[in-house]
Amino acid sequence: MVRKLLHQHPKCYTLQSVVVELGAAQPGKPPATLGRAIHAQVLEWLSLGNPEVAEAVHTAQMPPLSLSGLLGNRRRRGTQPGDKFSIRISLLNGNLLEPLLTGIQAAEHQPVVLGKFPFKIRNYFAFPGTHRLAGSTDYSSLAQSPPLSDLQLNFLSPTSFKQKQDIQPFPLPELVFGSLQRRWNSFAPEDLKFPSFEWQGLVSAYDLKTQALRLEGGAEIGTQGWVRYRFRNPQQAQIASSLAYFAFFSGVGRKTTMGMGQTQLKIRE
Repeated sequence: MVRKLLHQHPKCYTLQSVVVELGAAQPGKPPATLGRAIHAQVLEWLSLGNPEVAEAVHTAQMPPLSLSGLLGNRRRRGTQPGDKFSIRISLLNGNLLEPLLTGIQAAEHQPVVLGKFPFKIRNYFAFPGTHRLAGSTDYSSLAQSPPLSDLQLNFLSPTSFKQKQDIQPFPLPELVFGSLQRRWNSFAPEDLKFPSFEWQGLVSAYDLKTQALRLEGGAEIGTQGWVRYRFRNPQQAQIASSLAYFAFFSGVGRKTTMGMGQTQLKIRE
């Protein structure tokens, strides 16, 4: 159902990052755990724009989006009215953009209540150049990314991976790029899907710290920081470069709809 609903328009192969800017509506301390609340809010916006699409996204085994947590500075003594925060919504299928923006516009003057804390929508940004975290591209452009000899990924929120029956917080090359490859192959056009192979990358440098992210089901341990990867195989270097750009939209690893795995390729000047 999700594929049928979301693949009825050529825009399905575009990717989009939308930033919704919020202002605190009252003094206090927003809850530390807002992953599920943000996920529910985004589904509500999608539902206002197109209920069938929202239901398809909700029931998808491979969610066609990734979500940040609540971004912004929380005052130690409590948030003040008007303090600025934001949510980043990344779409792996461009057909989600229209219902999302329609839903946000419909709710623009209503309070956004996350974990019982009220915010107001101040603005939203959907196009490149309007916000540093907003952007768009398509799978064809990413597939033609030039190979990079060293790939540095910045893990901006706690990131972890399912490794057999355990949770692995260290972003090993095969876990990072295997995760990205599975997500890419779920949403890219048939002729741009990548073949299966065993990843043979190396970690050449890193600066990481483990961080705990409190979610409704308990604390999740993940890794934040940066890692530099190197692939000696030319084909793998080419594919890894495309996937490294893709990571900005897809996120990496587990629970990317709950704020985990927000990732960005560091572009060297």
